[in-house]
Amino acid sequence: MKRTILALLALMLLAGCSTGKDAVSQGASFQFVAPGGTTDITYNTADRKPIPNLSGEDLMTPAKQISVADFAGKVVVLNIWGQWCPPCRTEAPELEKLYKAEQAKGVQVLGYDVRDDDSSAPRDFVRDRSLTYPSIYDPPGRGLLKLTGYPLNAVPSTIVIDKQQRVAAVYLRPILASDIEPLVQKLAAE
Repeated sequence: MKRTILALLALMLLAGCSTGKDAVSQGASFQFVAPGGTTDITYNTADRKPIPNLSGEDLMTPAKQISVADFAGKVVVLNIWGQWCPPCRTEAPELEKLYKAEQAKGVQVLGYDVRDDDSSAPRDFVRDRSLTYPSIYDPPGRGLLKLTGYPLNAVPSTIVIDKQQRVAAVYLRPILASDIEPLVQKLAAE
Protein backbone atom coordinates (compact mmCIF):
# COMPACT_ATOMS: atom_id res chain seq x y z
CA MET A 1 0.00 0.00 0.00
CA LYS A 2 2.81 2.41 0.97
CA ARG A 3 4.60 1.70 -2.33
CA THR A 4 1.40 2.37 -4.29
CA ILE A 5 0.90 5.74 -2.59
CA LEU A 6 4.55 6.71 -3.23
CA ALA A 7 4.24 5.64 -6.86
CA LEU A 8 1.06 7.71 -7.30
CA LEU A 9 2.69 10.75 -5.68
CA ALA A 10 5.73 10.42 -7.93
CA LEU A 11 3.47 10.12 -10.99
CA MET A 12 1.48 13.21 -9.95
CA LEU A 13 4.68 15.16 -9.38
CA LEU A 14 6.00 14.24 -12.81
CA ALA A 15 2.67 15.09 -14.43
CA GLY A 16 2.64 18.44 -12.67
CA CYS A 17 6.12 19.21 -13.98
CA SER A 18 5.20 18.35 -17.55
CA THR A 19 2.46 20.93 -17.92
CA GLY A 20 2.60 24.66 -17.71
CA LYS A 21 2.35 27.90 -19.57
CA ASP A 22 6.03 28.74 -20.12
CA ALA A 23 7.74 28.70 -23.51
CA VAL A 24 9.58 25.47 -22.86
CA SER A 25 6.55 23.32 -22.12
CA GLN A 26 4.27 24.59 -24.88
CA GLY A 27 4.38 22.80 -28.20
CA ALA A 28 6.79 20.18 -29.41
CA SER A 29 9.95 22.28 -29.43
CA PHE A 30 11.54 25.15 -27.58
CA GLN A 31 11.21 28.61 -29.20
CA PHE A 32 12.81 31.85 -28.12
CA VAL A 33 10.14 34.28 -26.94
CA ALA A 34 11.01 37.94 -27.52
CA PRO A 35 9.90 40.63 -25.07
CA GLY A 36 6.13 40.84 -25.24
CA GLY A 37 6.16 37.81 -27.55
CA THR A 38 7.23 39.91 -30.54
CA THR A 39 9.80 38.92 -33.10
CA ASP A 40 9.84 42.30 -34.88
CA ILE A 41 11.10 45.11 -32.67
CA THR A 42 11.35 48.67 -33.97
CA TYR A 43 12.76 51.68 -32.18
CA ASN A 44 11.62 55.29 -32.45
CA THR A 45 14.37 57.74 -33.37
CA ALA A 46 14.67 58.96 -29.77
CA ASP A 47 15.02 55.39 -28.46
CA ARG A 48 17.71 54.20 -30.88
CA LYS A 49 21.03 53.22 -29.32
CA PRO A 50 24.41 52.95 -31.09
CA ILE A 51 25.43 49.49 -32.15
CA PRO A 52 28.88 48.33 -31.02
CA ASN A 53 31.34 48.13 -33.88
CA LEU A 54 31.06 44.55 -35.05
CA SER A 55 34.01 43.51 -37.15
CA GLY A 56 35.84 40.48 -38.42
CA GLU A 57 37.35 38.67 -41.32
CA ASP A 58 35.72 39.18 -44.72
CA LEU A 59 34.27 35.77 -45.66
CA MET A 60 35.23 36.07 -49.32
CA THR A 61 38.58 37.87 -48.80
CA PRO A 62 40.09 36.29 -45.66
CA ALA A 63 43.05 38.67 -45.37
CA LYS A 64 40.66 41.63 -45.26
CA GLN A 65 38.83 42.90 -42.17
CA ILE A 66 35.38 44.49 -42.45
CA SER A 67 33.13 46.12 -39.89
CA VAL A 68 29.80 47.81 -39.44
CA ALA A 69 31.70 51.09 -39.00
CA ASP A 70 32.96 50.79 -42.60
CA PHE A 71 29.43 51.69 -43.66
CA ALA A 72 28.84 54.79 -41.51
CA GLY A 73 26.44 57.17 -43.25
CA LYS A 74 24.56 54.26 -44.83
CA VAL A 75 21.60 52.23 -43.68
CA VAL A 76 23.01 48.80 -42.82
CA VAL A 77 20.96 45.62 -42.90
CA LEU A 78 23.03 43.27 -40.73
CA ASN A 79 21.92 39.67 -41.25
CA ILE A 80 23.13 36.92 -38.93
CA TRP A 81 23.21 33.66 -40.86
CA GLY A 82 24.84 30.26 -41.34
CA GLN A 83 24.98 28.00 -44.38
CA TRP A 84 23.65 25.18 -42.18
CA CYS A 85 20.45 27.17 -41.49
CA PRO A 86 17.50 26.15 -43.75
CA PRO A 87 15.63 29.52 -43.47
CA CYS A 88 18.87 31.30 -44.44
CA ARG A 89 18.69 29.58 -47.83
CA THR A 90 15.44 31.39 -48.58
CA GLU A 91 16.44 34.62 -46.89
CA ALA A 92 19.80 35.19 -48.65
CA PRO A 93 18.35 35.71 -52.17
CA GLU A 94 15.75 38.05 -50.64
CA LEU A 95 18.52 40.13 -49.05
CA GLU A 96 20.40 40.19 -52.36
CA LYS A 97 17.20 41.45 -54.03
CA LEU A 98 16.90 44.18 -51.38
CA TYR A 99 20.58 45.09 -51.74
CA LYS A 100 20.36 45.45 -55.52
CA ALA A 101 17.17 47.52 -55.30
CA GLU A 102 18.34 49.89 -52.54
CA GLN A 103 22.14 50.04 -52.84
CA ALA A 104 22.09 53.23 -54.91
CA LYS A 105 20.03 54.92 -52.16
CA GLY A 106 22.69 54.31 -49.52
CA VAL A 107 21.67 50.90 -48.21
CA GLN A 108 24.26 48.24 -47.39
CA VAL A 109 23.47 44.62 -46.65
CA LEU A 110 26.13 43.02 -44.47
CA GLY A 111 26.06 39.34 -43.59
CA TYR A 112 27.43 37.92 -40.35
CA ASP A 113 28.21 34.22 -40.73
CA VAL A 114 28.26 32.15 -37.54
CA ARG A 115 28.73 28.49 -36.57
CA ASP A 116 30.49 27.53 -39.80
CA ASP A 117 33.84 26.13 -38.64
CA ASP A 118 35.05 25.41 -42.18
CA SER A 119 34.88 28.57 -44.30
CA SER A 120 34.57 26.64 -47.57
CA ALA A 121 30.89 25.78 -46.92
CA PRO A 122 29.70 29.39 -46.40
CA ARG A 123 31.86 30.55 -49.32
CA ASP A 124 30.14 27.98 -51.53
CA PHE A 125 26.79 29.17 -50.14
CA VAL A 126 27.60 32.76 -51.20
CA ARG A 127 28.87 31.72 -54.66
CA ASP A 128 25.96 29.33 -55.35
CA ARG A 129 23.46 32.10 -54.62
CA SER A 130 25.44 34.83 -56.43
CA LEU A 131 25.42 37.05 -53.35
CA THR A 132 27.28 40.31 -53.88
CA TYR A 133 27.02 41.82 -50.40
CA PRO A 134 29.90 41.13 -47.98
CA SER A 135 29.79 38.94 -44.88
CA ILE A 136 31.82 38.95 -41.71
CA TYR A 137 33.10 35.44 -40.93
CA ASP A 138 32.91 34.70 -37.19
CA PRO A 139 32.44 30.94 -36.60
CA PRO A 140 32.11 31.11 -32.80
CA GLY A 141 30.04 34.32 -32.91
CA ARG A 142 32.36 36.02 -30.41
CA GLY A 143 31.86 39.46 -31.93
CA LEU A 144 28.14 39.23 -31.29
CA LEU A 145 28.84 39.14 -27.55
CA LYS A 146 29.17 42.92 -27.85
CA LEU A 147 25.39 42.99 -28.38
CA THR A 148 24.40 42.81 -24.73
CA GLY A 149 21.27 40.77 -24.21
CA TYR A 150 20.91 39.80 -27.87
CA PRO A 151 19.74 36.20 -28.31
CA LEU A 152 22.76 34.64 -29.99
CA ASN A 153 20.79 31.51 -30.80
CA ALA A 154 18.39 33.45 -33.05
CA VAL A 155 19.69 32.49 -36.49
CA PRO A 156 18.68 33.89 -38.83
CA SER A 157 18.07 37.31 -37.40
CA THR A 158 18.45 40.79 -38.82
CA ILE A 159 19.38 44.12 -37.29
CA VAL A 160 18.60 47.29 -39.26
CA ILE A 161 21.00 50.13 -38.44
CA ASP A 162 20.35 53.77 -39.33
CA LYS A 163 22.87 56.16 -40.92
CA GLN A 164 24.09 57.22 -37.46
CA GLN A 165 24.98 53.59 -36.62
CA ARG A 166 22.02 53.19 -34.23
CA VAL A 167 19.75 50.15 -34.06
CA ALA A 168 16.44 51.00 -35.73
CA ALA A 169 14.91 47.51 -35.79
CA VAL A 170 15.54 43.88 -34.90
CA TYR A 171 13.92 40.89 -36.59
CA LEU A 172 14.27 37.62 -34.68
CA ARG A 173 12.92 35.55 -37.56
CA PRO A 174 13.56 34.90 -41.24
CA ILE A 175 12.62 37.87 -43.41
CA LEU A 176 11.69 38.64 -46.99
CA ALA A 177 12.81 41.80 -48.77
CA SER A 178 9.23 43.09 -48.63
CA ASP A 179 9.22 42.76 -44.82
CA ILE A 180 11.87 45.42 -44.32
CA GLU A 181 11.95 47.41 -47.56
CA PRO A 182 9.56 50.14 -46.32
CA LEU A 183 11.66 50.71 -43.18
CA VAL A 184 14.93 50.65 -45.10
CA GLN A 185 13.58 53.17 -47.63
CA LYS A 186 12.35 55.44 -44.83
CA LEU A 187 15.72 55.32 -43.07
CA ALA A 188 17.59 55.96 -46.33
CA ALA A 189 15.47 59.07 -46.92
CA GLU A 190 16.22 60.51 -43.44
